[in-house]
Amino acid sequence: MLSVEVLTLFPRMVAAPLEESILAKAREKGLLRVRVTDIRDFAEGKHRVTDDVPYGGGAGMVMKPEPLVAAIEAARRREPTARVVLLSPQGRRFDQEKALELAGRGALIVVCGRYEGVDERVLRWVDEEISLGDFILTGGEFAALAVIDAVARLVPGVLGNELSAQAESFSRDGLLEGPQYTRPADFRGLRVPDVLLSGDHAKIAQWRREQAVARTRERRPDLLTRQKA
Repeated sequence: MLSVEVLTLFPRMVAAPLEESILAKAREKGLLRVRVTDIRDFAEGKHRVTDDVPYGGGAGMVMKPEPLVAAIEAARRREPTARVVLLSPQGRRFDQEKALELAGRGALIVVCGRYEGVDERVLRWVDEEISLGDFILTGGEFAALAVIDAVARLVPGVLGNELSAQAESFSRDGLLEGPQYTRPADFRGLRVPDVLLSGDHAKIAQWRREQAVARTRERRPDLLTRQKA
């Protein structure tokens, strides 16, 4: 079972997708528990302010340390062994290896960054920063959902077929998944490769491996280089 605490300024952005598809089924089965917390609940004052102008000037706003750290501490009390992850463009790039690592931890606290970022002092309460890639999102909520989905599907029982996660891109030897086909066998003159219709499982496995290597070489040669390193 995976337990996730999501800390955000926009809870509805996170909550709605959790009610659909595989994530919803995982929650129904008790394999995934997600608690979404509004950071504003920990802000003081009538207006519950969670951001302020940066010291030294500059564009944009910065998330204040007081409400954010208070939210992290409250989540930690609920999940003492959880790893605190801040979604930030300055973090380590998220990949399947990291998803496997996080899935093995059992509990996560995911902090959704916003605006120009968080007050640097907040990092004292964070275990690591994670980024989806070299681009900027409006906020960490979309990244949080991507991380939750990638990690949850690795929890035993979440997927209907346990072999699915093993055969997907990046999961088998770090290669991209090869081409997939389904019925009909002939679509507008485009035929399914004969080997897939042969019933010879050894030849099919060999073909799929060759296709995975070829597709990886064509589309992501950096993955092959990484394998050799």
